[in-house]
Amino acid sequence: MHKYSIQIKLGALVADSPRKEKGISMKTDILIVGSGCSGLYCALHLPQQMRVTVITKSDLESSDSFLAQGGICMLRDEDDYEGYFEDTMRAGHYENNSASVEIMIRSSRQVIQELVGYGVEFQREADGSFAYTREGAHSKKRILFHKDITGKEITRKLLGQAKSRKNIELLEYTQMLDLISGDNRCYGAVVKKADGTTALLRASYTVLACGGIGGLYTHSTNYRHLTGDAIAAALRHQVALKNINYIQIHPTTFYTEGKQERSFLISESVRGEGAKLYDKHMRRFVNELLPRDELTAAILEQMKKDGTPYVWEDLRPIPKAELDAHFPNIVAYCAKMGFDVTKECIPVVPAQHYFMGGIQVDTDSRTSMEQLYAVGETACNGVHGRNRLASNSLLESLVFAQRAAEDIGNKAAKEKREDALPAGVGMEQYEDYEAYIADSQAAVLEEIRRTEAGGQNKPGLQD
Repeated sequence: MHKYSIQIKLGALVADSPRKEKGISMKTDILIVGSGCSGLYCALHLPQQMRVTVITKSDLESSDSFLAQGGICMLRDEDDYEGYFEDTMRAGHYENNSASVEIMIRSSRQVIQELVGYGVEFQREADGSFAYTREGAHSKKRILFHKDITGKEITRKLLGQAKSRKNIELLEYTQMLDLISGDNRCYGAVVKKADGTTALLRASYTVLACGGIGGLYTHSTNYRHLTGDAIAAALRHQVALKNINYIQIHPTTFYTEGKQERSFLISESVRGEGAKLYDKHMRRFVNELLPRDELTAAILEQMKKDGTPYVWEDLRPIPKAELDAHFPNIVAYCAKMGFDVTKECIPVVPAQHYFMGGIQVDTDSRTSMEQLYAVGETACNGVHGRNRLASNSLLESLVFAQRAAEDIGNKAAKEKREDALPAGVGMEQYEDYEAYIADSQAAVLEEIRRTEAGGQNKPGLQD
């Protein structure tokens, strides 16, 4: 058992007020931990007669979903099914769950149609049809995009929809500290509220949508507050994990000297549109459209040969009109850092980017614990295998978030849960917040290292 955990037995039902009980407890039908695209999409697909509480560790827009640049994949037509399936499997070294891959691909057109209905604007051709781009390890163009801020475009529209729903409550700066469980059943979470107090948040069903683990790395494209909270909770409560050493390094982030808040991603779409990679002598050394793990290995090897902390990326092969229309934020960031991408190369270096492993779930996003679900980067349903295919993350998150919501809705329609918490559950273990968080993060790192054999190299992991 983990040093810090709360395992409860069922006891007397506490006062049944709509939200707050005895000053230290709150109640909801469904608790969703995380306000990224998977958490929001799940909330929007839950029955509207159910009370849904979405909590987020920071503000509502500080999720990695807002940072996703490249795009979202869609099955263009039936002729592309085998190619898309094979591209996903090959990128994942055939360690993918083929059933999950099929579900994701087959669901893609419905998801995109729904996003458009929510007001998401994807790039269009002159005739009004979707414009597609290509990224590494894709055999053809099948990626929809909105400039170079596709994740922001999708997630802000989902957030707007969630804010309009009367049954959805959004709580910022509310951190999950622990799960509440007994007899392998989840009854909600222990949370640290925005005012600094600690409370029990009781829920009939709990969905973990906490994002990844980038905050545990010195160099990561992730927000720093994403530190594997769901993984730590799973370790405390013996919830099954899968492939947590499968951690993807993005090949190209903008190189800067010294420590930074997070690494700025240079989207794979840039290379899909023609950008090249050069060594210190400005010679091309690799196929830029290799799968991410293979390209990362090639870049790290070239850096070692050259004795440099970066390689060069050349965006000049891309027409200026395309750069301005498709990659305005990348162009602006590079300019802010003193580089004109129409005239010179930029320095890039690999950095931690994505977590393919996570809490083991089935194709309905159910974990090994009753009444507990996991979606998005927190979960491992096997879609990605050992290495994620570019622009599958947003799609996978949305598809399996919807499946979680539908499974919860079906269960809730069949049975009404009134699970009790015991009166006076002790909260002393959470009083030393700093020690508790340090212990949690150390436990995640220890488990990753324990299962590390066979995974990718992981530069920059903190000790």
